[in-house]
Amino acid sequence: MTEQHSHRFERGTDGPKVIVVGVDGSDSSLRAAAYAGGLARRQGALLAVVYVQPMLAGVAALGAPVAETTDEIAEDLVAQIREATERVKGIFDIRWEFHTFRSDPYNGLVATADQLKADAVVVGASEQAGHRFVGSVAVRLVKAGRWPVTVVP
Repeated sequence: MTEQHSHRFERGTDGPKVIVVGVDGSDSSLRAAAYAGGLARRQGALLAVVYVQPMLAGVAALGAPVAETTDEIAEDLVAQIREATERVKGIFDIRWEFHTFRSDPYNGLVATADQLKADAVVVGASEQAGHRFVGSVAVRLVKAGRWPVTVVP
């Protein structure tokens, strides 16, 4: 009897090749980015840094410049990542790319991880008290059960 092997995408066979990390400028997300960066460096993986710009329809309706604010946050995050990369240039080399778009954080991270065929997702622990009751992005990612998820405190 001959066994046929499927040529499907398989996650995690030789270590992660693509690691997605969600950042939002919070201390825990920046710690998650540092952790994911170290993991990506050690594994020779691509680090995909994702900032999902929140869509705050109610605030936008009141005339607040939400789009400009979230664009500024994205630019600041890219600047921080570039600065950190430059500091370790020649000592540690890491491949990274930055993704940003408007969505809700959970669906944005899921879409990016799916699109990039991520092997792992890293996020910071929620710093919002209400998430203990309704569930944080990290908990929802873990429950999705589609990738190994690391939650950095």
